[in-house]
Amino acid sequence: MFVKRLLAVLVPAALVLPLAAPAHAGVSLIGIGQISGSDLSGLNGTLENGVPANILGGLGSAIAWAGGDTFLLTPDRGPNASAWNSAVDNTTSWIPRFQTLNLGLSTTAFSAGSIATLTPVLDSTTLLSSSAALNYGTAPVLTGSNGEHYFTGRSDAFATGTSTTNPSNARLDLEGIRVAADGKSVYISDEYGPYIYRFDRSTGERTGVITLPEKFAATTPAATEAAEIAANTSGRVTNKGMEGLAITPDGKTLVGVMQSPLAQDGGTTASTVRIVTIDLATGKVTHEYAYQLDNIGTVAKPKYSTISEIVAINDHEFIIDERDGKGLGDDSKAVQKKLYTINLSGAQDVSNDTGAAALAGKAVTKTLFVDLVALLKANGYTDRTIPAKIEGLAFGPDVWVDGVLQHSLIVVNDNDFLDTVDVNGTPTANPNQFFVLGITGDVFPGFQAQQIPEPATLALATLGLTGFMLRRRK
Repeated sequence: MFVKRLLAVLVPAALVLPLAAPAHAGVSLIGIGQISGSDLSGLNGTLENGVPANILGGLGSAIAWAGGDTFLLTPDRGPNASAWNSAVDNTTSWIPRFQTLNLGLSTTAFSAGSIATLTPVLDSTTLLSSSAALNYGTAPVLTGSNGEHYFTGRSDAFATGTSTTNPSNARLDLEGIRVAADGKSVYISDEYGPYIYRFDRSTGERTGVITLPEKFAATTPAATEAAEIAANTSGRVTNKGMEGLAITPDGKTLVGVMQSPLAQDGGTTASTVRIVTIDLATGKVTHEYAYQLDNIGTVAKPKYSTISEIVAINDHEFIIDERDGKGLGDDSKAVQKKLYTINLSGAQDVSNDTGAAALAGKAVTKTLFVDLVALLKANGYTDRTIPAKIEGLAFGPDVWVDGVLQHSLIVVNDNDFLDTVDVNGTPTANPNQFFVLGITGDVFPGFQAQQIPEPATLALATLGLTGFMLRRRK
């Protein structure tokens, strides 16, 4: 609906000029899309700050491929840019949810030398709930007509005296999502805990809890970021918890990555982030690894970027999204949006190490894959029109580009529910944007697609057609 208007504002030359050379040989920008408006939650009325309860926004907090052209996307804790109560950091009774979209990749004619326009279609909205009662603290209680206990974005929805990882707390700030191998469940991580929960894909009901080691928890929750940081000397830094999730192609291992170092590892002034691997058969953390962040400041005054996402290439290689918070939405100039590859084979386990000094020198080797700022600027964007929060990554179905089959990598931004922002005093469209990268087969010779039943076959299987063979993407 708004794609032409957006591209006219942001990349006026992108559709008429040849594409510039890709940032990495074998990688090119082949498609752009956007979506905005209301979701399909059926919620009425407004939140505490006057924002509609069914607003569609923040989708790029995470994206997961779900088979075929279907993807699941999560907003975070909700629209809190409008001030209403600083005592709860302006958070609202937003019900966490995931959105199911069809990106139309298989029906799009991609061509080298041009950027295709995608028109994402919203299929459904799924609200997240618990069958067991939740503790809402001083936040409003959110229950459904069928007895659902909904999670909430309110920062004060926790029990006094509990750890931040207590699964009875109602607050949830979604940051990562991946679909289980059966296609029927989803794993979601958050920043309030950090939690990793399993939800039923069709109903949104929580069906499992993965408990992280206590070192990741803040022992004293608080309703504001400043108070929580002041009250804790260990655990995740407030609002910088479990940011990204990956699942190996065989569906057996979940990999989570923190946004910033733990408090005891130096917090936001340090440079080494933890990655955890989880055996999904047991729900146990099996390994912890260290990842070195880029210094985007100076040697004398370092400033470290943060991690927003991780996605699996195969069972041991992964792509990590490392970024700043600059660009469209922040009224500033984008500098750092880089995708790195890592290999966990042979990496040093740091489960028993604590502190910046102990982690130093044990980080996994990382290799630059794509500089997204360079790639987008080469295709008509400017450092002010590149989205500030490029947070979601997911491999999608293979696509045909001029008769050559390529891997698709979907990159999505979190627009913080802000449809428009001011750039140099000019109102500018700020929708959720989708960037499709085409990747030739030689770039990742060890690439393995996750094996997920396609939606149509999953529905047939549910009807009891046991003889139907589930078609898997090759």
